[in-house]
Amino acid sequence: MFDPVQLRTFVAVAQTLSFTQAGRRLGLRQSTVSQHVRKLEEAAGRRFFTRDTHSVELTEHGEAMLGFARTILEANERAAGWFAGTRLRGRLRLGASEDFVLTRLPEILERFRRDHPEVDLELTVELSATLHRQLAAGRLDVILGKRAAGDTHGQLVWSDRLVWISGERYRPEAERPVPLILYPAPAITRARALEVMERDGRAWRIACTSGSLSGLIAAARAGLGVMAHAEGLIPPGLVRVAARAGLPELGGVDFVLLHGRRRPAAQEAAEALAAAILSGSLRS
Repeated sequence: MFDPVQLRTFVAVAQTLSFTQAGRRLGLRQSTVSQHVRKLEEAAGRRFFTRDTHSVELTEHGEAMLGFARTILEANERAAGWFAGTRLRGRLRLGASEDFVLTRLPEILERFRRDHPEVDLELTVELSATLHRQLAAGRLDVILGKRAAGDTHGQLVWSDRLVWISGERYRPEAERPVPLILYPAPAITRARALEVMERDGRAWRIACTSGSLSGLIAAARAGLGVMAHAEGLIPPGLVRVAARAGLPELGGVDFVLLHGRRRPAAQEAAEALAAAILSGSLRS
């Protein structure tokens, strides 16, 4: 009843909340993306998106279809792999920023290992900027991470907004420097936080630096300050800082998938993992 090609397009739009960005990810014209979504909506007899000139949002039926589409596409890929008659082998080096611990990535990796038991998957968790350097140096085959503003490299997994978050009891003090909770340099969120503070002329101080997301979360829960984080991945126990605090806007952030130098021994496994990630809808 539901065409896998149309489902894949729908998932891309649902993840990026943009028909244009979904088209770029899939190599399709925007008109083709719209056509795929329209046909899927006609097949289901429901509207999946509300659209205006500024935004795209999933409807209640769209949220439901996203779960079904994820299941259908994953089953389709597993069936295709089973009947292809070949088993993937080799060593695959994946790098992921710690943000992805808060997504469905562990579940997707567990399923990938179950489906491809002869692939030796090696996971490296690091800052996005560090992962980009390791990919360029040939030490990783595939990475999942943020990309810097203005960078167009990589396959878009989803776009999000960066927002200021803190512990529930944190109260900003207007006359004092803003206490910042930051990753160490060269972290992308650190650079963005400091950039907008300087541009806005706000006084700030570093209250905590940690290379671990769990360390940053602990500092924020303790009320030490505020941190820049993806809006769609706010950890439990933390909340958005109220607008009345007057903190500067942080802008958007892209989460992307990038391939490194093509190693014959890893290429097929890397492509299979990339397909699983892109169709798997990392966010619940």
